[in-house]
Amino acid sequence: MDKLIVIKIGGNIIDDDAKLALFLKSFAALNEKKILIHGGGKLATRLAAQLNIQQQLVDGRRITDAETLKIVTMVYTGAINKNIVAQLQSEKCNAIGISGADGNAIVAHKRKHATIDFGFVGDVDSVNTSFLQSLIENNICPIVAPITHDGKGQLLNTNADTIAQEIAKALSKIYRVTLIYSFEKAGVLLDTEKEDSVIPVLTPSKYEELRSKGKIFAGMIPKLDNAFAALKQGVNKVIIGQAENLATLISGKSGTSIINE
Repeated sequence: MDKLIVIKIGGNIIDDDAKLALFLKSFAALNEKKILIHGGGKLATRLAAQLNIQQQLVDGRRITDAETLKIVTMVYTGAINKNIVAQLQSEKCNAIGISGADGNAIVAHKRKHATIDFGFVGDVDSVNTSFLQSLIENNICPIVAPITHDGKGQLLNTNADTIAQEIAKALSKIYRVTLIYSFEKAGVLLDTEKEDSVIPVLTPSKYEELRSKGKIFAGMIPKLDNAFAALKQGVNKVIIGQAENLATLISGKSGTSIINE
């Protein structure tokens, strides 16, 4: 199996022009097959404020009403996505920006919740692996914006972490996949106040031991649960760390590598 690197970056890189430029230079230099998934950063929130479109958050999650969906679609698939693609082209990386609707890449359904209407928020149903594979094998690097569709003409706002995980799991049937989550911290920390307390390697048994002792920061538990779920479903390795240090992340010299026993 050929190796494939799936990388997700968020606002800590997208909102910082210098960090983004440095990351994209490192990303373009990777010789491996690769896919980049990006979040939305703060641009959508700022644009909504300028247009006087009120934003609602429930437990930190954005409620995507019809007007907000227009904004995130413009910002994610337009401004952010095409800026990344243009910068990669300047680094001689032949990239193509897509959303879940393009090439029928990612089909999702509108989220159902017992008490909260999240609006046009989508949960992933399927990933079009043959479409993504055709791009990758033709040396075209997919840059994926976090907008999906339901197959019935409706666009949906979908969590970028989830998209990265679903793409990694789907393509693990074809490639030996490493999934990298960009994070503002240096990795999974034993002490959130100390950047030098990175746990270099986490296995399922080590994770359960640290979690039972209360050594894992509560906010990291959902990310780690998802990471181990991805391993169970075929992903070879998950790395959490600062993607500004991409070369050292991939080599295992920085960040936290999450692997099976």
